Amino acid sequence: MGDTTQITGEVPGGPEADAAGLMDLLLGAAKLQVLHAVAALHVADHLADGARTAEEVAEREGSQPRATYRLMRTAASLGVLSYAGDHAFGLTGRGQLLRAGVPGSLRDLALAFTGSGHWQSWSQFPDAVREGTSQLKRVTGADIFGYYARPENAEEARIFAGSMAEVSALTIQGAMAALDIARVSTVVDVGGADGQFVLELMAANPGLRGQVLDLPHAIDGARAEAAKRGLSIRFSAVAGDFFTEVPAADLYLVKTVLHDWDDGQSVTILRNCRSAAPAGGRAVVVEAVVGDVGTPGDFAALSDMVMLSVTGGIERDLAEFDELFTASGWRRGKTYHVGGGYFAMELDAV
Repeated sequence: MGDTTQITGEVPGGPEADAAGLMDLLLGAAKLQVLHAVAALHVADHLADGARTAEEVAEREGSQPRATYRLMRTAASLGVLSYAGDHAFGLTGRGQLLRAGVPGSLRDLALAFTGSGHWQSWSQFPDAVREGTSQLKRVTGADIFGYYARPENAEEARIFAGSMAEVSALTIQGAMAALDIARVSTVVDVGGADGQFVLELMAANPGLRGQVLDLPHAIDGARAEAAKRGLSIRFSAVAGDFFTEVPAADLYLVKTVLHDWDDGQSVTILRNCRSAAPAGGRAVVVEAVVGDVGTPGDFAALSDMVMLSVTGGIERDLAEFDELFTASGWRRGKTYHVGGGYFAMELDAV
């Protein structure tokens, strides 16, 4: 099985190469679902201590052996698994990131991207382009955050929160390494979910007091995370609406929040931070930044399609960010890459 020695010839250039390239793009959904299955069936976890055959993985997981082999064979073609022969597979560096609970894991992100809420949004994507906004509310009766707040979607919401923590892990250390907080005593993590960003800052700076502002269903996770880290005495989590009011602080962390919202909503969030900020107050915005048009594989441009489909938000280039900042009373200063395709933009009050 898998012998290709009798296949001769190469794929020619020109129209046939274009067709092969387009076919590869058309199989993008299949590639995502392969990652979904590898994550959901704990394939990477079953291989954590060394190579195993597909049959051994199937026995551990309770999956059908031949289908499991076919899945693992395809995952090897995507560079997620390595093939050791005789139906045995091991993990590559990418595969390690689909393990649960390991540093740098992106397992929850794979599960979130293939969750029912996301998938229902993508089914209506042409209409999202026609109308300029997500169609999720049309098919489920709620926007993505209302969808996650429903009790019946609690597990999907938990996975989504975990995926956001994974994205945070990609960016936080890079942001902390460059962020000057010498004159900062209070920090608010705006829409901060479980508070990974502010809690990391607090752990590194014992005099710092921190707070998360988020929706009611999200803040219990922040309190639990603060307790786990032994930081509860300097930390609070507040249920609130950043479109209405933001607590006062020396520094606002606005990480992967603005891309969920349109320009008017984003200006409101930033303006509320500006209005609550004391003299000398600052903010740091962490987002993907769209590159020059036509940049191959532009992470932010692809992410922009996720925003259009799922949240109705938008990924922006630097000029578009500057328009938001100017309209809300901020001025962009130092801007730097923080990892995983994301950038930090430090803002000073005007």
